[in-house]
Amino acid sequence: MRDIDPREITPEHLFLSRRSFITGTAAIAAGALLAGCGLGQSKQPPGTGGTAGTPGSVTSPTDELGDKLTSYQDVTHYNNFYEFTMSKEGVAEAAKDFKTSPWTVKVDGLVQQPRTFAMEEIYRMFPDEERIYRMRCVEAWSMVIPWLGSPLNKILTEVKPTAEAKYVRFEALLDPKQMPGQKDDFGVSWPYVEGLRLDEAMHDLTLLSTGLYGKRLLPQNGAPLRLVVPWKYGFKSIKSIVRISLVAERPVSYWTGYAPREYGFYANVNPNVDHPRWSQKSERRIGESGRRDTLMFNGYEDEVAQLYKGMDLTRDF
Repeated sequence: MRDIDPREITPEHLFLSRRSFITGTAAIAAGALLAGCGLGQSKQPPGTGGTAGTPGSVTSPTDELGDKLTSYQDVTHYNNFYEFTMSKEGVAEAAKDFKTSPWTVKVDGLVQQPRTFAMEEIYRMFPDEERIYRMRCVEAWSMVIPWLGSPLNKILTEVKPTAEAKYVRFEALLDPKQMPGQKDDFGVSWPYVEGLRLDEAMHDLTLLSTGLYGKRLLPQNGAPLRLVVPWKYGFKSIKSIVRISLVAERPVSYWTGYAPREYGFYANVNPNVDHPRWSQKSERRIGESGRRDTLMFNGYEDEVAQLYKGMDLTRDF
């Protein structure tokens, strides 16, 4: 399969509008997206490694399919984070001085007990578990990452969603002083927003992540708190979250609102539904040569297919 042209990665009108001030074709080529489940009681979620051990350690060198972990260097130095830069290889440097403390997360909306959590409370109330998940980018590259965090359903249960709540809306930090990409005026409304259906958010595979590889998240990976939804394309896994709201209507996600023909709300990994400008049948695993077949729901079909029973999955990517 041919390499994807830079203009095919970013929505074409966005690519063209930014060419005048992006220096170097490598920086443009790296441009992409920001980032980034009911199981029976007797079944552990795929990739579950239990409570995290010594910082820097992992419980397994592979995921549940036997795929090797992507190196820590690649995981922390090949990132999509438009708020800082369009260059994947440049995000770590651009974000190195990003301040992640103090940090609070407001959880509100259609809940009985709205609350604002300091990160220290999140660390204390929701102990880290290790989850080794595959991450599939909509651009057709992928990684295997040992995340740390807690199922999102734990914090949602804490605030007690009301019967009217149908969706969960996530909002990232808006801070142009720290995030220079937010100063760019190219037709996108900041902050970054994402959303899930409530049953997707409550699924045990959906992770509110605080770290990876046994360490706290670095700024380029979405510190101090990000979402990880392993059966969806990576842009759904919003970074640097400051607000989680339970709502009745479907949220307008950042990329869905900007280019709805190219970035669906559900964004389930599906090799049978191509992006309008490239195939999704195969992917490039970072750190490997060649390509591999993409799995339905990124290999988590047994766990999540029931969420979409009766839906036409050919209408969303």
